[in-house]
Amino acid sequence: MWEGNPTRRGVLRFGAVAAGVGVAGSSGRRTESDVDCLSGDRGTNGEADAPVDVRGAIYFPSRAYNTFQMWHGYDPDVIERDLCYASRINLNALRVWLSFETWRREPLRFGLRLEHFLTTAANHGLRVLLGIFEGIGLNPTERQLQNTDPLTARPVFSPSREIMEQRARWHLPRRFIRWFMERHRDDSRLLAIELMNEPGWKPWKMRFARAMFRTLADQRGRVPLSVGSTNIPNNRDYRTWGSEVYQCHKNFAHTEGQYRRLLRRINATERRTGRPVWLTEWQRLAPPRKGTGTHPPNYASLAPLIRRAGVGNFFWSLMVKPAYQVYRREQGLISGIFHEDGTVWSADDARAIKAMSGDPTFSGEERPEWPSWAESVRNAVTD
Repeated sequence: MWEGNPTRRGVLRFGAVAAGVGVAGSSGRRTESDVDCLSGDRGTNGEADAPVDVRGAIYFPSRAYNTFQMWHGYDPDVIERDLCYASRINLNALRVWLSFETWRREPLRFGLRLEHFLTTAANHGLRVLLGIFEGIGLNPTERQLQNTDPLTARPVFSPSREIMEQRARWHLPRRFIRWFMERHRDDSRLLAIELMNEPGWKPWKMRFARAMFRTLADQRGRVPLSVGSTNIPNNRDYRTWGSEVYQCHKNFAHTEGQYRRLLRRINATERRTGRPVWLTEWQRLAPPRKGTGTHPPNYASLAPLIRRAGVGNFFWSLMVKPAYQVYRREQGLISGIFHEDGTVWSADDARAIKAMSGDPTFSGEERPEWPSWAESVRNAVTD
């Protein structure tokens, strides 16, 4: 097991000073020069008074539709720009996944890109919940990996279904885990290491994930381990594997009451287990439905509830872009706070997110418009 303190406070305190992220009772604080990297609103970060300790977003560059595209087409300038935006709303964490497929093609470059990403994140006071494998999407065929059509591009399994189903090929992802852990098991820039996102949907994914977690645990360092769980009960299984930070996902809800009940369950689970429980995917009230037009971001519909509950969280997503999964795009869903030019879809959303740090102020240009490069998605929904 992790040699550090697996409690919520212990997880946060590990590496907080190194990453420039304060925790309640510590002196960690961003300087003004750290956050004023672009024109616009200046973030402030008095962590000792923050209502929510982990304030994060899921991050993909705006035009990356899967993990391969993020890392294979890695652009340092885009990363530096986007992570600066995160500091404008006082985020202190990001949730990101690696790409096994990119690593197999170019391991040296992949390692350099990961180092740049983690260094850039730390420079902006952001620690990273870093996922090794992705359990959502389609098989990573060359066509799916390279597809950037906003109408049809999809997330991809990482690794492929063939590898996950065939034990004889498990040495390949095990090699990836060992490569990663040798370099980052004690990396204070990491908030936690997530083995896989949502492995619980299929038995063959669970078999693979359980075996890979044993490899991960054998390589365990100071950074706590986790699994991307769709709900609270699944964490009972993951705890037996050795998961130290629990997750749950709840992107949508029909009513505030429904969401309050979830947040109370998160609080109760933390008290009962003594472990952190993070809401690692959330978006808005009113789930999108096909045939009802477009559904823009509305984080302000849930952020105040999450802030009052004090639940560590990661919203989907930092950058404005069509939904991750095609069926949600067909329902007209678009997510995100920041456009590529630094304008925001909704200033109310930006303020609601930033308020989790204790500072509800935000000034910046508002542009509630679909990006021009994603107009084909909007047109397909509205025509």
